[in-house]
This record gives sequence, structure tokens and C-alpha cells, in this order.
Amino acid sequence: MTRHRLPRELFQALLANVEQVIQGQTTALRKVLAALASDGHVLLEDYPGTGKTTLAKALARSIDAQFKRIQFTPDLLPSDILGVSIYNQREQAFEFHEGPVFTNILLADEINRASPRTQSALLEAMGEGQVSVEGKRRRLPELFFVIATQNPVEFRGTYPLPEAQMDRFALQFTLGYVTPEHEVAILSAQADRHPLESLAPCLTTVEVLTLKAAVRQVRISEELKRYVVDLTNATRRMAGVQLGASPRASLALMKAAQALALFDGLDFVTPDQIQEMAVPVIAHRLALEPQAKFSGTSAAGIVREILKTTEVPA
Repeated sequence: MTRHRLPRELFQALLANVEQVIQGQTTALRKVLAALASDGHVLLEDYPGTGKTTLAKALARSIDAQFKRIQFTPDLLPSDILGVSIYNQREQAFEFHEGPVFTNILLADEINRASPRTQSALLEAMGEGQVSVEGKRRRLPELFFVIATQNPVEFRGTYPLPEAQMDRFALQFTLGYVTPEHEVAILSAQADRHPLESLAPCLTTVEVLTLKAAVRQVRISEELKRYVVDLTNATRRMAGVQLGASPRASLALMKAAQALALFDGLDFVTPDQIQEMAVPVIAHRLALEPQAKFSGTSAAGIVREILKTTEVPA
């Protein structure tokens, strides 16, 4: 008889499996897995070649689930993502052909290379787990997780994501460059073939859904809920901030902290998990005033300042 693995064991198995391919990025992987387990989506912004696409593929291969990739380009249309109805002459009727959004794990590669109209095709899918095509609503799978990558906005041929789209991503962060030691290990690992080729699933779709259900059971006190709200509310009053974090940010921060607490072997949230997730959850949702940008102020810096000045519950 197969023993059912505990939620924390599921997380550890998934982390260890992905780390066979992605080395030296444990902190980033914690964030990605926290988003997966807390019903969120992830936006990775970094320079080309830092492993964004490889991370998404490694995660997808680690779960026995359906995976699809969309390469965003300027000529990509919403129907290329959602699907389209095609007339079947034999049946004398239109048949709907599902687009790549109908999957469990979706890699939206270089999302900011497509037009805003095409980017917005993902809004309903990410926010409500459904899409509306030709006046009909179609449900997406229960496990639906988007990892989007984007090049830095100063790159040519990019369209900045609108605020509404940014708000749909639970977390946004960069991978950054690994240490020279880890980079040497990457060269050695890929000398003969890519480690992705031999990566096998270590979790089933059902186990991922079990992990997500366990996250929702992690306790968070009323004092810590207020702490979460105090952090997001402070962004709406900070000088230089044109648009502060929405209530959706508070919800995402609470859920991500619950996931981290579970991963850390706790059945309750502590301030540490909230503080660890505050910048990747809140910063990308802030719109700064032009003068603040020109003076070198960053959204991440504002969130760090709020963390320093907001009283932590005892």
C-alpha cells in the first residue's frame, strides 16, 4: 500500500526535483512553489539566458500534468491563446478548437513582446480560471498555473504590462545571476546533454491539489492579517506612489505566507513569512510618479522602507 506523503514532503520532493536542473536558486524556487501552492501566478523579469524558461519547463516536467508554452510575439492574436471555432463541413457546424491556455501549467514566454490587446487575453483566465470565447464561458482545469517571463522594459520591442495585468500576478521577481561555482556546475551538468531530458515527474496533479488544499488550512492570526493590511495600506500613502497596492495584494500576500509556513513545517503563519514575501508580492503592483522614478526611487525600495517602519505584531 502506497503511503500518502505529507504536504511538506510534497514540497520538498518538488523542490529537490527542480533543483536537479536549476542550481543555486533555492530562494527563487521557494517563491515559485509558494505561488503554485497558493493559487497564484508568477512573472519573472530578467535578462535573457538567466534560466527563466528552463525553470518553467523543469517545474512542468516535475508534475505529471499538461504543459504548454506560448511564445509571445508582436503578431500574436488573442485567438492564438484562447482558441477559435472552425467550420466542419462534414458536420455542418462550428467546432471549437482549444488554444494553449487550456492546460495545467502555461509558460507565457516574453509576454511583453505582444500587444496589450493580446496580453489582456490572459486576464480572465488568470483571475477567474475561465475564458469567454465567442460569447461562451469555458472553464479551465482545476490546476491552472501561469509562469510568465518578460525582458526588462528598456529592451526594444517590448510593451509594458498594464496595471490590471500586473495585479493578476501574485508574485514578480528576478532570478539574477548564479555564483561562479554554480555556473561551473551548470557547465558540467550540460556537457553531454541537458538535465531536463532526464527529469521525471515526482508529483501527480492530485498531489498538487492536495498541497493547495493544505495551504488553505494554515492558520493566520487576526493580528497578522492586520499586519498584512497595514503593509499594503501604507503603499497608498507613501510619497512618490501614484497607485498603491490593491486588496488583491493583501490576499496574495496572506496566501503566499501560508504556503511558506507550510513549507517551513509550521501550521501557522509568522511575521517572517510575510516579510519574506512582501517585496515580490507588493512591489510590482505599485505605479510610481515620474519624479520618483527620475530620482532613483524603486517600488521594491518603497516596500522595504515600509517593512522597516511598520510595527510587527508581538
